Amino acid sequence: MTEHLPSWPTTPPTYGSVVLREFTDDDVHLALELGDDSYIPLIGSLPGLPTPQQAMEWIYRQRGRLAEGKGLSFVIADAESDNAVGAIGLWLQNMSAGRATIGYSVAPEHRGRGIASSALKALTAFAWTIPALHRIELYIEPWNSNSRRVAEASGFQREGLLRSHQEIGDTRRDMLLYATTRP
Repeated sequence: MTEHLPSWPTTPPTYGSVVLREFTDDDVHLALELGDDSYIPLIGSLPGLPTPQQAMEWIYRQRGRLAEGKGLSFVIADAESDNAVGAIGLWLQNMSAGRATIGYSVAPEHRGRGIASSALKALTAFAWTIPALHRIELYIEPWNSNSRRVAEASGFQREGLLRSHQEIGDTRRDMLLYATTRP
């Protein structure tokens, strides 16, 4: 399934103070921190308040995303310390149509410092090295003003409201569509 997907980048994507890299077993603390957030477990495969074993299983799932044909899942790490502070993924299930989706999460204690914006800029720049991509989309809940600011600071434009677009936490939710197109 991965024959049409890009390879893992030979040079890690970077921007500002962050580097995007592969998950390691040492990143289990990140999974535990993200799992303590009340929202993050609703939007992905990480259980809320994960045990160390569940956190490690989530890390293994992130490592397998490319082999599954879903895309590339990166740790957002501090460029100086290599400490994992968040996660970001380039989801390529619609690559044959020229589209990708990006999703990101930053651990609560590291928010408000531009980390998500830097990671989104780094991953977007990497995405444009994939010739088949022409459009990158973000789906953000209307209440999430912080994520809307991240999108806008990273060059994404709001395109509209998608009513009852996706299920989050057993509830159908509206999503704002943000996108950028190949320069």
